[in-house]
Amino acid sequence: MQPIPEDWSRAVAVAAHPDDLEYGVAAAVARWTGQGKHVSYVLASRGEAGIAGKHPDEVGPLRVAEQRRSAAVVGVSDVEFLDHPDGLLEYGLPLRRDLTAAFRRLRPEVVITVSFDLTWGEKGPVNHSDHRALGLAVLDACRDAANEWVFPEAGPKVTGLKDAYVAATGDPTHFADVSETINAGVASLREHQAYIDGLDNGFEPDDFLRNMTGYVGLGAGCDYAVGFRRYPMG
Repeated sequence: MQPIPEDWSRAVAVAAHPDDLEYGVAAAVARWTGQGKHVSYVLASRGEAGIAGKHPDEVGPLRVAEQRRSAAVVGVSDVEFLDHPDGLLEYGLPLRRDLTAAFRRLRPEVVITVSFDLTWGEKGPVNHSDHRALGLAVLDACRDAANEWVFPEAGPKVTGLKDAYVAATGDPTHFADVSETINAGVASLREHQAYIDGLDNGFEPDDFLRNMTGYVGLGAGCDYAVGFRRYPMG
């Protein structure tokens, strides 16, 4: 793995649900906002189907509020929701169009998203269908956003989008050293307390994040790191 180049000033981080970015990416975001970079969040859904036993009408606003607080912890004030249905994301033109429009509004140089691998690790459980649909759509929308003849109604084409980085993949090529921002990452994840409580499995954010980023850090040569796979877009 190589360190992620940091010769950029604007990024957009995209996820399917509130809390997806907080399992590692947010700690890297805290590093970058601490450098003065501007990072925006785009969420495909409001996570309204994410808490068992609670109606989506109650859960959606609750998770939106948690995501906004969580983003603020790591220096992110721009948080957009595309309002696709939680649990029913579909790869296709509507999702690509909405992502393209977001990229054209926000003008990123770097786009960040979360693994769309079929499984979490070689022997892990099957990845959520929303993650798999979104991840591929994000990469395609990076290309769409740079082509003025694709979705011309979505705004002027993006120029200067360099790379997309996918976190939590099984074969990372790059890393971000989060040794100085791991505490902010943990605090960001803790803002999703209603969701964590709904898991009802004793999940502990501090243990989870330190174990995960500590393992990646062993390969990166630092205390804590987040791994990413780079997809060049130039």
